[in-house]
Amino acid sequence: MPIPQGKQAFPREEYLRRLNIVKGKMTERCVDVLVVTEPANITYLSGYTALSAYVPQALLVSISLEEPTFILRRMDAPAAIHQCFFSRSQIIAYSEALVGQSDRDGYDAIIDHILDVGARCVGLEESHLSAQVVSTVRSRISTARFEDCSGLVTWTRLIKSDLEINYMREAAAIADTAVARAAEVIRPGIREADAAAEILAALARGVDGKAGTMVPSINMCTSPRTGTGHIPWSDEDFHHGSQINLELGGVRFGYSAGIMRTFTIGEPSDRLKRIHDAEVAGLEAALSVSKAGNTCHDVAQAFYSTINKLGFKKESRCGYAIGIDWLEPTASLQLSDYTVLQPNMTFHLMLGNWVDEDFGYVISETFRVTESTVEVLTKTPRLLFQI
Repeated sequence: MPIPQGKQAFPREEYLRRLNIVKGKMTERCVDVLVVTEPANITYLSGYTALSAYVPQALLVSISLEEPTFILRRMDAPAAIHQCFFSRSQIIAYSEALVGQSDRDGYDAIIDHILDVGARCVGLEESHLSAQVVSTVRSRISTARFEDCSGLVTWTRLIKSDLEINYMREAAAIADTAVARAAEVIRPGIREADAAAEILAALARGVDGKAGTMVPSINMCTSPRTGTGHIPWSDEDFHHGSQINLELGGVRFGYSAGIMRTFTIGEPSDRLKRIHDAEVAGLEAALSVSKAGNTCHDVAQAFYSTINKLGFKKESRCGYAIGIDWLEPTASLQLSDYTVLQPNMTFHLMLGNWVDEDFGYVISETFRVTESTVEVLTKTPRLLFQI
């Protein structure tokens, strides 16, 4: 019995709107077939969120066709039929004979299809492909011209539709619920892994009947590991005097909203209280200028100048565009990034500050740019949580 097409995250018209924007950019560069391989870009243009990108797969966007063509492993084709907005005739499953081989793989099926359609100019997301794959594609399709289209779809994702913003709000609500659960379960004598299990469960359950549709790993950096940003939980117990720097995110249909908060078991040190006060002031200063017409540089400058006056500095950038699969590698909240903010851009204002090897602090918000101000999507109080 054939698998049915499931309920899509967005209406067909929304996907066609996105495809038309991409096709307009393709036309400007005389590209007639765009080979989309970056998983988040495939999600954006198709609705597909299954985790199958460990083997070659590609969404082919053709100027001459309304719907894209998805080429992927046979065992993953039912997921594409179920999740993608387009007809099953546009889904091409390649044989298992192309999996786990040293001399051929799924890119051979992708190349064969491009040869069959006779593309004159092929766009590749070269930054997502290995040099060997790019070389193979170019050599086998020797009659076509090639364009490096890295970033073409990614930058299209930067400005969200109102429908996307709704999912970002839902993801943010899930993130807030998980932070609240963390505040309930972080206690002296509790194992970090057991607390993490409760937090991860909250991310999966969601809130208000809206489940987390994926559970990203969480960063739980506990004393003495607070001077770094990307360590998960351990099998050690929390104890009196522990500081816990927590980063997590809710996800709805691929759309992520991140949040960071700092916890202490017992009275926080004066140093921690001072950096908390400075970072909250910097956060509020950054949000005050996060409006349409200003730039990423303006946001960063507002944050850095504020905390510098209060006796602190932060070496890393203070945020980045966020959306599908968390990080969108486009606009960056850092000095000298003059990307102009536009309505419905979304950012993770990420103010993690790793000062010494054994000391750091975190706080963050996910926000949306509007015409005149900023909408902070995450709603957790900006507290230094004391257990």
